[in-house]
Amino acid sequence: MNIFNKVALQGLKKNRTRTFVTIIGVVLSAAMITAVATFGTSLLTYLLNGSLAKYGDWHVEFTDADSTFVQEQVNNDEVSTTAVFENIGYAMLNGAKSLEKPYLFISGFHDETFDTLPITLISGRLPENSSEILVPSHIAVKAGVKISVGDTLTLAIGNREADGKMLTQHESYRGGKETLVPVTMKTYTVVGLCDRPGFEEQSAPGYTLITQADTADQSNRFSLFVTLKNPYKVQTYASTMTGTDTYVLNDNVLRFMGISDNKLFNTLLYSVGSILITIIMVGAIFLIYNSFNISLNERTHQFGLLMSVGATARQLRNSVLFEGLCIGAIGIPIGLLVGIGSIKLILPIVANNFSTIINSTVPLNLSISVPALVVAAAVSLVTILISAYIPARKAASTPVMECIRQTNEIKIESKVVKTSKLAQRIYGLEGLLALKNFRRNRKRYRSVVLSLTLSVVLFVSGSAFGTTLKQLTKEYTVDIDGDVSLYTQAMQKDELFQLYDKLKAADSIYKSTYQANLTYPCSTRDFPSDFVSTYRASMGDESTEKTLTLPLDVQFIEDDIYYSFIRSLDLPTAEYTGQNAKVLIVGVNTIEHTTYFTNQSMDFTLTSASGEQTKTIRATFADSYPLDLLPRDSTPTYYFVVVAPWEMKAQFDTLGMTEKFGLTFWSENPAQAMTQLQSIIEESDIASDYTLLNLSSSVDLFRSLTFVVDVFTYVFVIMLSLIAVANVFNTISTNIKLRRRELAMLRSVGMSDHDFNKMMLFECAFYGMRTLLFGIPIAGILSWLIYKVAMLAENLKNFSFSFPWGSMAISALGVFLVVFITMLYATNKIRKENIIDALRDDMT
Repeated sequence: MNIFNKVALQGLKKNRTRTFVTIIGVVLSAAMITAVATFGTSLLTYLLNGSLAKYGDWHVEFTDADSTFVQEQVNNDEVSTTAVFENIGYAMLNGAKSLEKPYLFISGFHDETFDTLPITLISGRLPENSSEILVPSHIAVKAGVKISVGDTLTLAIGNREADGKMLTQHESYRGGKETLVPVTMKTYTVVGLCDRPGFEEQSAPGYTLITQADTADQSNRFSLFVTLKNPYKVQTYASTMTGTDTYVLNDNVLRFMGISDNKLFNTLLYSVGSILITIIMVGAIFLIYNSFNISLNERTHQFGLLMSVGATARQLRNSVLFEGLCIGAIGIPIGLLVGIGSIKLILPIVANNFSTIINSTVPLNLSISVPALVVAAAVSLVTILISAYIPARKAASTPVMECIRQTNEIKIESKVVKTSKLAQRIYGLEGLLALKNFRRNRKRYRSVVLSLTLSVVLFVSGSAFGTTLKQLTKEYTVDIDGDVSLYTQAMQKDELFQLYDKLKAADSIYKSTYQANLTYPCSTRDFPSDFVSTYRASMGDESTEKTLTLPLDVQFIEDDIYYSFIRSLDLPTAEYTGQNAKVLIVGVNTIEHTTYFTNQSMDFTLTSASGEQTKTIRATFADSYPLDLLPRDSTPTYYFVVVAPWEMKAQFDTLGMTEKFGLTFWSENPAQAMTQLQSIIEESDIASDYTLLNLSSSVDLFRSLTFVVDVFTYVFVIMLSLIAVANVFNTISTNIKLRRRELAMLRSVGMSDHDFNKMMLFECAFYGMRTLLFGIPIAGILSWLIYKVAMLAENLKNFSFSFPWGSMAISALGVFLVVFITMLYATNKIRKENIIDALRDDMT
């Protein structure tokens, strides 16, 4: 070890406090980088395992392959495993409401196909022969066609053709341009219901039904699923295959390996990680840079003497870099362990919330990636070397005499330290000395202020982000009424209310209500012309008539709920009671989240299904409704809902529209209520179709999302704030230590402890006030920007900005507290020293 490295080690040992704080900064920065990398690895592994469980481990699907191509891929050296099913053909789905998905697609599975392609059974069992079939449940939800276990399906199965070419599941429905050419008639018995198969694309034109492959019927076309030995070659492999026209990549799995075509996801994945690591590096570099900069200021005299006897700039730089490597050798391994340990503690806390958000049964476990840890260690080391190199280069380039005299940092010219008479009167002698100290050493003063400002901005911005997210969550959850909902179109009213009496008596239910929803064609001449033009433009309607025709939903609710809501709006109840009473209406733009025409009254003419009967109503616009409507298949951009009491329903029944009935229940335990209600329904032997929903699951989703983001936001902010606090402590304590001679001289000429403390309190006040002068406005602007980004991202216009007064108050108190405690610590150490020793030590 050369003499310069020995001098560096002695400096580290001599200044134990500064060395310890610097190591803490390295530990925190390395821990945060490791935590980001470890959490990212664990989350990606979790998402990957969840996708594998849901979609299968295949990498590429060939949607229209022949037997020769299938055999070639089975024998291909690049292929690990294959799975295949027969493309038996398409059949029309009679009564389908989904115009873009009018077909049933029949697939013939082999036994090994069931093992490779995940199928989630809801009820019944898997097909055991080619006359049994498995039906996906989303046919009932999306197409509105109810198929039950035990039903028999007789289908005319054939091929989709357009322009003389056969079409596959990968090609979306071409309305008016394609035909279904029947080939054979087949009859199947439904033996089970399942979730939508993961391999079925959202744009597929047919609902995938699964049967057993018929060994006697050798199909010519197959869907082949290939798993490669090296998934990173999937793009090249798929594009170079001949013998099939179309292929589909399993993006749901590949994206979490980082090899997806989804550029948005890849950009988000890598940019978020890069931004987090950049923020951490900036905070860490600032702390470590200050530490080395202060160290070099303290050793400037020593460096001057070394340069005067022949030490080169390179030797001095290497000495400082060696000092950085020594600190890194201690801090980085500890930081890696702390980062891994912190994520190991956090993951069990948020695991249940992640399963709610992603709807996965796969556990969220700690996943450690050696390459990720190597990158984390390398980034931490680079951070240290950058932090050490900048001040080392500066010190090495300083002229020898300036280093020996130490005139480069402290400014003593009268014009620099001059203060006004007003300042003297306001602050007194002690405050004046504190102010002059700042002016003669502006760099150290600015570094402390910048450190404190950084901590204020980080804390307030993080708090504002959490507050904004909670407000967004409230926007989406506050209007969800009830915990469990049952709705039906097939049930008769008498049958429904008999069931309602049984359900509301369940032990887990403490409140319930009922409603009916109907949709009518309606017309009005009362809308403003500009709204009529905008509405017609969105519908592609070029008409210029004053009368506007549009669909109007009508919701009938319990009388008590309706009239309570009328009173809450301060409307005259008499006008909304009786045969020809007014009703309420809500007009909403579902994209912009805005309401229309509040407090205005308009006339609407409702038309019966046949168009022969009409009913005119007078409706007053409100900006909300008392009870959520029943779920819809889709929601238009412009959505108008009339709310009326149940007693008025008989007046509308003459129009003869189809009713949709709904029951809403409130429960302390929605999951238990779902089980109880389902059991009661089954015991009641209800034959009519119905849907039972757990409404609280959507609330749980947003609560879980908020909790997860809160945990990681505040952990991140707290750790960054710790870096900033460590920086402040290091800077202030070392600055005061460097002023040992100055403070000793003040005490030697008679400054009392009271005056000394008063001077230090003034310095605390100057630090705090200047920090708040910069930190509060910057934090406020960043908070507002976070709010604006949230508004733009969610298209919200009625979303008010909440100024973070609370977090600003906490950060302001924190600034003064940190400065005060640090100064108290440093000055107490100085006060304990002998004045003569302090003067002698500084002059030697």
